Amino acid sequence: MPFTIVRNDITKIKADIIVNSANPKPVIGGGTDSAVYEAAGADELLKKRKEIGDIQPGDAFYTDAFALDAKYIIHAVAPPWIDGDHDERNILRSCYRKALNLVDTLGAKSIAFPLLATGVYGFPKDEALSIAMEEIHTYLLSHEDVKITLVVFDKESFVLSKGRFGGLEAYIDEHYVGEQIYKEYSVRRRRTSVDEPNGSSVARYRYIESKEKCQKPAESLDELLDVEDMTFQQKLLYFIDKEGLKDSEFYKCAGITKQVFSKIRSNEYYQPKKETVIGAVLALRLDIEEAEDLLERAGYAFSPTSKFDVIITYCIRHGIYNIMEVNEALFKYNQKILKI
Repeated sequence: MPFTIVRNDITKIKADIIVNSANPKPVIGGGTDSAVYEAAGADELLKKRKEIGDIQPGDAFYTDAFALDAKYIIHAVAPPWIDGDHDERNILRSCYRKALNLVDTLGAKSIAFPLLATGVYGFPKDEALSIAMEEIHTYLLSHEDVKITLVVFDKESFVLSKGRFGGLEAYIDEHYVGEQIYKEYSVRRRRTSVDEPNGSSVARYRYIESKEKCQKPAESLDELLDVEDMTFQQKLLYFIDKEGLKDSEFYKCAGITKQVFSKIRSNEYYQPKKETVIGAVLALRLDIEEAEDLLERAGYAFSPTSKFDVIITYCIRHGIYNIMEVNEALFKYNQKILKI
C-alpha cells in the first residue's frame, strides 16, 4: 500500500527515510527532534547535523540514520505559527516537497513523516494535516512505487477540518446502528419478511426502499433495459467514458493499481473488492444513488452497522470526494483507510 496513517512513535517506524521535525540551529530541540536524536545516537547525529549548519524554515537536508531502523534522516525545518499571515502555509508545503524530492535523490522506496509543525511550533493541526495530505497525494500521483507513512503520535494530534467535517460526528451518531440493536432489528425483519433470501440485512431493506423512492426515470424503456443489464465492469466503464476520463486519470484518483484496472477492463464479470468500488465512486464523484447502484452491481450495499460505510455515505452526501480527505475521516474513527 503506497500510503498509510499510523499512530506510533516515528522512531519505531521502519522506513528507508525518517523525517525529523528539526530545529533550524544545529542543536537538539524538543519533541520529535529530541526523540530522533535519542533513538539514532545523539552524539553521532549531532556531529553530522553541525556539518550542515543552520537550516532555513521550509528547507530540508539529510544525514545518515545511524541507530535508527532506516537509511537516512531528513531534517526538515517547519515554520512556527504566528498568525497565518507570515507565509506559514507555503513554508510548510515546502518542507514536504523538499523532503519528497530527496526521496528521488536518495533512491529510497519508503519514507515516514511526523505531522510537521504541530508540536511546539503551534501550527493549527487541521490545516497542517490538510497540507500534509495534499502534498503527499500530489507526489504519489507520479510515484506509485514509493510507500509513504504519516505518523501521528496520539489521537489528540489528529484533528479534522471543522469546515469539511463539522457535522460528521452527529451524522455518525444518527446513522450508525449499534451491533446489538441491529441484531434485534434484523431478527424481527427476517421473521416478517419471507421474500428476501439468506436473511438480508437492514442495509438491503433500506437500499430497496431508497431506490423505489429516489431512482431517476430513464429517458426510454430501451435505455432502462440497457442500463439495468450492465455488469459492474460495464457500468464503471460507462461512467468513465461519460466523464471523459483517461484510464490513468481514473485509476490513480480511485486508488486502484494499473494492474487491477487492467483486469477490470478485460473481464466483463470482474468481481471487485468493496474498497475498490468505493474508490471508483470517489474518483467519479458519483451521487449517493449512483454509488448505491454501482455497489449493488458488485454485490455490495451500504450498511448502517458499518461505521466505515456511514463515513463514506457522509462524504458522498457532502461532496467530499478527495480520497485523502476521506481517509482523514476514516482514520480519525479508527476505520481502515482506502488505498491511494
